[in-house]
Parts: sequence; structure tokens; C-alpha cells
Amino acid sequence: MEPDELEQKTPESVAEDQNGQVDLEAVGEQEGYIVDLNLIEKDDPRYRNLKLAPDGHTVLIPQPSDDPNDPLNWSQTKKHIILFVISATAFLPDYGSATGAVTLLPQSAIWGLSEDYVNHSQAGNVFMLGVGGVFTVALSAYFGRLPVLFWFVLCALWSAGWCAGAATFDSFMAARILNGFFSTVAQGGGLMFIKDMFFFHEHARKINIWASFIILSPYFGPLFAAFIISTQKWQWAFGVYTIETGLCLIAIALFVDETFYNRRIPASQHLPRKSKLQRLIGIEQWRDRHQRSSFYQAVMRPVRVILKPIVFLSVFYYLFTFAWVVGINTTLSIFVTPLYGFGPKQIGYFYFTPIVAAILGEIAGHWLHDSTARWLTRRNRGTFQPEFRLFVIWLSTPFIITGLVVLGFALERAWHYMVAAVAWGLYVFGIMITTVGIQSYVLDSYPEAGGEVNAWINFGRTTGGFIISYFQVSWANSMGTEKSFSIQAGVCVAVFFIVIFLQVYGLRLRQWSGRLEFKTD
Repeated sequence: MEPDELEQKTPESVAEDQNGQVDLEAVGEQEGYIVDLNLIEKDDPRYRNLKLAPDGHTVLIPQPSDDPNDPLNWSQTKKHIILFVISATAFLPDYGSATGAVTLLPQSAIWGLSEDYVNHSQAGNVFMLGVGGVFTVALSAYFGRLPVLFWFVLCALWSAGWCAGAATFDSFMAARILNGFFSTVAQGGGLMFIKDMFFFHEHARKINIWASFIILSPYFGPLFAAFIISTQKWQWAFGVYTIETGLCLIAIALFVDETFYNRRIPASQHLPRKSKLQRLIGIEQWRDRHQRSSFYQAVMRPVRVILKPIVFLSVFYYLFTFAWVVGINTTLSIFVTPLYGFGPKQIGYFYFTPIVAAILGEIAGHWLHDSTARWLTRRNRGTFQPEFRLFVIWLSTPFIITGLVVLGFALERAWHYMVAAVAWGLYVFGIMITTVGIQSYVLDSYPEAGGEVNAWINFGRTTGGFIISYFQVSWANSMGTEKSFSIQAGVCVAVFFIVIFLQVYGLRLRQWSGRLEFKTD
């Protein structure tokens, strides 16, 4: 559907906030977001007297209150420090998970187990990264954002130390499973903090920053681990991971604050904020829990979200697009060691490729996502539709397909390792662009469920990786990487039709399925 063909109507009866103003997010979910007053061709009285960005024409969505405790009113410095801490904490789970992709080489020798068998600890860890995210957002809706973040990262620190000190495979695997569950808190729930602190027109760039940490993390883990195990015991690779987790815990305690703010009630009804320590451990949030979802409502929020066709289809698409990232990353050392005669250091250098590719994807996405959205919004006479976010996937998919096919041929036909490196980089670059596009799309479709849509996208990502890591090596050995990777590319082509379907029917699906109408955002 062309942008100019989308409906331009505004519903006659929409939700209003506690000041009697039109609920711009409610309108945006169902009919499209009014983001630029300069582009509106009609003079709707409900869009007068709105608070605007410093440029004088960008509408602030949601409209901030006059309360200084409203996270939307915090200084840019405070917001971005919190964003950096959340992003750094989101860096941890995949970093720790992928560290095991390199340490499995010495571990298999020490424990007398096959590399493929030791790799099962990867699968358990990756699966729990998805499960932990769903628990994170449900608990955060009831107990508050900050205490869940703090206690989960504290438990992640404990389990990371256990990984470093494990003496047997069974002990190591148990530690890895628990670490996956707790460490994913900022990865599975990071979108909550972005939604709480930043306005609608800022989301894509902030998601791009946060997502870049996530995409980069599974490559830094093997890179550092490869250099560490070349001179030290494998335990030191997880020792470094434990130290990183501890630093994030300290940063959370020092710099992060509770970002939940119920803007559906007057500012006068908010309890005053008194003690940062009490907010950190959850005492203040417990006192005003009546202003958030009940425990039952909080638990049911993720269930209600995944039942929305838009969310389910997006998760399904992302599962089959991102799965190969985890599969390649957790098994690549098994492929390149015998093929190119790589040792730990060479494997470490090889991981520079996806790091550079992800950084390039972040740089490109910094302008790409917003520029395409603005272009499509202008064509649509000032109304932004969430489906506009999917346009960038048309640009990223060719990189994904080319990267997978060429990588498979390179590993099968023993092409120069630089060819394999470039192919891997193309795939990661495409994934970086796709990740921000799909995350922004589901957030714009259901802004009141920022945490829940994030958790389900993360669940799809890790579930795909969990499944593929079990048979990636045996699949390639039985069929050859040329065919197996080409099939993976074919799967990416097939699920791309979901994106096309959402672009055509997404608006109607959202209108048909209705709003979530949670008690709070």
C-alpha cells in the first residue's frame, strides 16, 4: 500500500489524558501518528496547544507532564547516562553466552567430552536469554523497572562467578542456564527504559544505540576469550565477564533511577520520591504498587501482547532471520579451526569482521531509519504509520541473503578466509539494520507495551538460536555448508514475505485486533 493511499482520518472518540488532551499514542496506534505540524493539511482543534520539540513543529509524543519527576522531563545528560548503562548491561548476556563458543575447545579436552556435546551449554544459556526477558517485563510491570534490573543483575553477577569457578561440565551448565535467565534483564526489557525516557520521534535512534550493543556483544565475547585462552586458563574468560557484570551493577546503583511514570493519573497523586536506595531495592515501588498493574495483570500482559497478530508475525519473522546469527557465532570456531588451521588468536582476529560490520550498521542506521520515516511521512501528508519502519528491511535483506550464501560457499570450497569474513560481515550489517527496524515497528504499533514487545522479539531471536545451535554442525557436516547455508538464505527470503504482508495489511490488522488498553504503560 502506497503511503498516500493510507487513511487520513482521526477517530471521533479517542482516549484523553488526565489534562483532557487527545491521547496521541492512542490515535497513533489505530490511525497513525501526527508527528509534524508543518505537514498537516487540516486544522484539527484537538492538535492545538500541543507541546512541541525545540524545532517548533515536531509534536512531543507522549505529551510530557509538568512534573520534574516525569522521566520525559529529565535532562538529556541524565537520560543518556541511563541509556548507556542500560545498553552496557544489555551487552552482557550475549557476550557471556558467546564466550562459551571459544572456551568449549579447551573445555572439551579437559573434561573428555566432544566439542558438540560441550556446546549444549550454549543452547541452554541461549534459551534462557529469551525466557528471562519475558519474566523481566512481567515482574517490572508489578515491582517497577529499577528493582528488577538491580536484583537480576546481582544474580547475574553471582552466576557469572559460578561459571568461572565451575570444575565439572554439569556444574558449568547449571551456572550457564541460570546466568542466561538473569543476565538478559536489560536486553529483554531495555525497550521499557527507552520508551519511558524518550519521545516518539527519538525512539529509532535510541533503539539503534541500544541494539548496537546487543548485536556487537556476541562477537566481543569470542574475540576477548580467544586471546585470553591463548595464554591463560579458560576460567579467566568468564572471570573477565564476571568483572564486567560487577561494573554494570555498580553503574546501575549509581546512575539508574526508576523510569516508570504513570501519566494516566494527575501528578498530585504520585507519591514523592524520597530515597534512591529504597527505589533501588524496591521499597518505594512497593508502596505505590496500586498505581501499577496488579500481579495478575502484570503476568497476563506478555500473554495478551503475543496474541496480537502484528507481534506474533514480527516475532516469527525475526526468529527465522536472526537464528543463523547465533548458529554461526556459536559454531564458527568448529568450522574454521580445521579448514584454515586457525588457533585461538586467529579466531579472535576473525571476530573483528562482524564487529566492524555491526558498527557500520549502527552508523548507517543512525540516519537511515529516521530519514526513511520522514520521507514516507511527507508522502503521507504528515501522518506516520508504524509500517513505515519496515521499509528499511527491503534494504537490509539483500545483505543478509548474500552474506549467508557466500559464507556457505566459502566454507565448503575452502575459499580464502577473507571471503568468508566479508560474507559474514555482510550478513551482520543486514541484521543490524533489520533489528532496529523490527523493534521500532512493534514499539510504534503498541507503545503501551514497550517492554512486552521487546521481550517477545528477544524471545524469538534467542529461541531461533537455541534451536539452530543444536544441529548447525551436524547439518553442515551431513549436507555441506554450501547447501545448508543456502537453505538458511532461502528461509530468510521466505519469511521476508511476512514483512510485505505487514506493510500491506498491518494497519488493518491493528485496527481489527484493537488496542491493548493496559492499566499502565
